[in-house]
Amino acid sequence: MNPYVLTALLSSLGLGTTLTFASSHWLLAWMGLEINTLAIIPLMAQHHHPRAVEATTKYFLTQAAAAAMILFASTTNAWLTGGWDMNDMSNPIASAMVIAALALKIGLAPMHFWMPEVLQGLDLLTGLILSTWQKLAPLALIVQTAQAIDPLLLTTLGLMSTLVGGWGGLNQTQLRKILAYSSIAHMGWMIIILQYAPQLTLLALLMYIFMTSSAFLTLKASSSTKIGTLATIWSKSPILTTAAALVLLSLGGLPPLTGFMPKWLILQELAKQGLPLLATVMALAALLSLYFYLRLCYAMTLTISPHTNTFITPWRVQTTQFSFPLALSTVVALGLLPMAPAIVMLV
Repeated sequence: MNPYVLTALLSSLGLGTTLTFASSHWLLAWMGLEINTLAIIPLMAQHHHPRAVEATTKYFLTQAAAAAMILFASTTNAWLTGGWDMNDMSNPIASAMVIAALALKIGLAPMHFWMPEVLQGLDLLTGLILSTWQKLAPLALIVQTAQAIDPLLLTTLGLMSTLVGGWGGLNQTQLRKILAYSSIAHMGWMIIILQYAPQLTLLALLMYIFMTSSAFLTLKASSSTKIGTLATIWSKSPILTTAAALVLLSLGGLPPLTGFMPKWLILQELAKQGLPLLATVMALAALLSLYFYLRLCYAMTLTISPHTNTFITPWRVQTTQFSFPLALSTVVALGLLPMAPAIVMLV
């Protein structure tokens, strides 16, 4: 893609998200979401492949439906209350429609069906943008309107997303689909704690972005898109493979890795709020996700493809990929747990 076009599209992505962040007026927020959607569509369709075009079409249709629903809900709310302010969502029907539309935007269950299919049709870098940056604007709107939304509805969305994200990834062999279900499960963790401790939602989002970035960039560096190809990367770069396995365990939430921190704090907060049963179900749902991360780790570190030498290939061509983002995200995804007390004090 032409670098000038790429710069314009990435700038538009940044502009759309910033516009939504800064707005307290529904029309301005809707405009930011639309700019975001329109900016990523050329990035998704840049590889002229039937799967990419299909994924782009599916993404456009779901996002357009969600945007139309947001516009309809905000118009209904303005008609009934006389204002477009986000903090004045006093009508329960408009509030329910807004949360349904925003859930569709970020792929919360049961509005998640587009997410694995779309991510499977994209290249890894565009998939990374879709899994991280594109979640920011809708999540900001959910955080802003959370107080007006029925707590039972938020709890149901969060619990369903965590369970569906765990169950859905069990039978997958495509890495992008596994990461899509991982994204759905993580969004569930963020939504379930939102009404009790919004700062933990932001912390979980930040940790998720670092861990997912590290996972996607590792797969990009090793050119892996299926579980089968993971078995061949040990002989090419053992250090990268070791780091990738640890990042996947961090995504699963195992101590002493970074991914344990948000899960631990969320379960602690749920117990404090007098919801031990909900905390138990969430912890058990996390085990489902952990199973498919362990599958990937097993394929990477404990199996070797029959066509692969057991020693490191000394003649491999040096990569020209820019590795600083991968190194930074991997360090953050693995080593932030000792700083948990300081982070808790900050949030």
